[in-house]
Amino acid sequence: MSEAYSVSIGVWLKVGSRYEKENISGISHFLEHLLFKGSKKYGKDEIKRQIEGKGGLLNGFTSEELTCYLVKVPNKITYQAFKILLDMTLNPCLKQEDIQKERTVIIEEIKMYNDLPQHMVQELLDKTMWPEHPLGRNITGTAESVSSISRGDLVSFKSKYYRPENMVIVFTGDIKHTDCLNFIHKGLSGSKVVEQDYCFDKFISEQKEAKVETLIKEIEQTRLAMGFQAYNRSHPKRFILILISIILGGNMSSRLFNEIREKRGLVYEISSQFKSLLDTGVFYINAGLDSKKVDLALNLILNELNKLKQSLVYKSELIRAKEFLLGQLAMSLEDTMDHMFFLGSAASTIKKTLDFNQIKREVLKIDPSNIKEVARDIFKKDKINISLVGPIGNFNRNRCMKYIDRDLD
Repeated sequence: MSEAYSVSIGVWLKVGSRYEKENISGISHFLEHLLFKGSKKYGKDEIKRQIEGKGGLLNGFTSEELTCYLVKVPNKITYQAFKILLDMTLNPCLKQEDIQKERTVIIEEIKMYNDLPQHMVQELLDKTMWPEHPLGRNITGTAESVSSISRGDLVSFKSKYYRPENMVIVFTGDIKHTDCLNFIHKGLSGSKVVEQDYCFDKFISEQKEAKVETLIKEIEQTRLAMGFQAYNRSHPKRFILILISIILGGNMSSRLFNEIREKRGLVYEISSQFKSLLDTGVFYINAGLDSKKVDLALNLILNELNKLKQSLVYKSELIRAKEFLLGQLAMSLEDTMDHMFFLGSAASTIKKTLDFNQIKREVLKIDPSNIKEVARDIFKKDKINISLVGPIGNFNRNRCMKYIDRDLD
């Protein structure tokens, strides 16, 4: 990216919450927090000075399948930033005093999420969709599991997964490929490859009927989440489902936004999203609404899903969705950090990267019949999962089931 002033670097580890046993649930996220507390070569204050003190940004995140440590810095300090990032990742101190402090911080983080209805409804939906499976657990773990994780657990987990053979490193910006390789060779000199078992429990859906779960909570509005099992990261029809998510609830031109917010005024926020994983995926719909209007909103959402199954979308509507997808992607790839996410998430999971033109070709060949075919494949009444959180003591589950049976043919 020769015109870029910044360089973004990501050190990706192919491990996340779905690799964890239940008794150490949250350990990936716990370890991510601790890596910012200092390494063998760099104390935590020096790390901040060397990155933030020179205009850079330093961060990390944990997902179900990946953990990433990242910086975005002025290109003149690329090598120094990479040395720090790599030493943080491979040689963290993991001091007992830091573990104890950060344990308290994470428990407070868990409490914070438990006070957020939009998080609670999503957690309830995930437990419903992935029963008795790591994907149904919170990435942060629970207060109980985090309290029980020892330093030995953290060291063992880090030793197994934080290895060069389980790592992807991405540089984006005005930098030469040969320089990146030299940085990596210097940073990893002397590292030995060790064969490890990096497998996880694959999810096999056994759902045979609609599921509806509720949690009564005295808040101002009800949060609704809906989910369907969907395609994995490498599925050939995944781009079709991305377009469906745009058509349904991806922007202010979407069907759900127009029908439920613009025409009816039932919600402030409503959206849809497709999330893919290595072996499965999920199509989400989320909304916040007046508790007295839940039945009406459910009817309207189910009706919009059924329209996609029964009728072809207008070509003009499909063209707008394609332009939105490709336009958003093209603009994001102008930013070094977003480009790093784009490359790193693919290289770390499906072990290859698609460029913009490859994606564009795949998207442009999708026609209305493809949309209808995938909608019929995904939006099945015996595969729907619904969660509701709010003051819904009068909610009638049986009536909801009748709506699903009637509207989702």
